Amino acid sequence: MASRSRDEYLPLAVEAGQALLAAGLRVVTAESCTGGGLAAALTDVPGSSQWFERGYVTYSNAAKIQELGVDRSVLEQHGAVSVEVARQMAAGALQASGTDVVVAITGVAGPDGGTLEKPVGLVYLACGRRGRPLQVVRELFAGERAEVRSAAVAEALRLLTRAARD
Repeated sequence: MASRSRDEYLPLAVEAGQALLAAGLRVVTAESCTGGGLAAALTDVPGSSQWFERGYVTYSNAAKIQELGVDRSVLEQHGAVSVEVARQMAAGALQASGTDVVVAITGVAGPDGGTLEKPVGLVYLACGRRGRPLQVVRELFAGERAEVRSAAVAEALRLLTRAARD
């Protein structure tokens, strides 16, 4: 399975953008393992400035703490790839940006860094709208680094579309 090109994301990103625009919502992204791939996919859509506010790429733990307010003790206790960190990344991005909708992604893209407990391909995505509970999804994607990152971006776009329509 090859990684997706931006053209392959475009239908998913267009659908997310249309849902956001129809609902009058703006989105913020908070990414770790995808390295800005979600923000890139969204801003490839013409007119995305009407609904895309900003994106945070917080690859390091220090960036998660400084930019998104992730609690250092949560990182130490649960690790960067966890439900708790995904939730805090999303909440921090919403708070810092003042936007309406958020998607946060943290995971192990590989090829190294995986463990028995947290294997390569494990990704947590947190998504939701301001004032509502965040949904956190755990995925275990198969494939090489590019495939894991691509699958995470695609899933994030689907989650974002659902959140905008709810």
